[in-house]
Amino acid sequence: MYAIIATGGKQYKVTEGEELFIEKLAVNENDKVEIPVIAIGDENGTLDFTEGKTVTATVVKNGKGKKITVFTYKPKRGEKRKKGHRQPYTKVSIDKIN
Repeated sequence: MYAIIATGGKQYKVTEGEELFIEKLAVNENDKVEIPVIAIGDENGTLDFTEGKTVTATVVKNGKGKKITVFTYKPKRGEKRKKGHRQPYTKVSIDKIN
């Protein structure tokens, strides 16, 4: 059995016991989080669209991803800019599909 959840403007296919990285949530480590479910599916490929169901997840950690370098320039003008970015994330472990 799996569920499709929506968080951070994205959708994820999750099963119980799975760990995944989602967009940063304003929670602390070891907190329980309720994430809304869009659909529930089974092994046969049957998908049931539901409302009001949730997935219970435990926050494993908050952190930042790998650094990416953003470099822009305009030739023949001596104009250049180098920036770095690290995307914040929350790592969660799926406990139960309610």
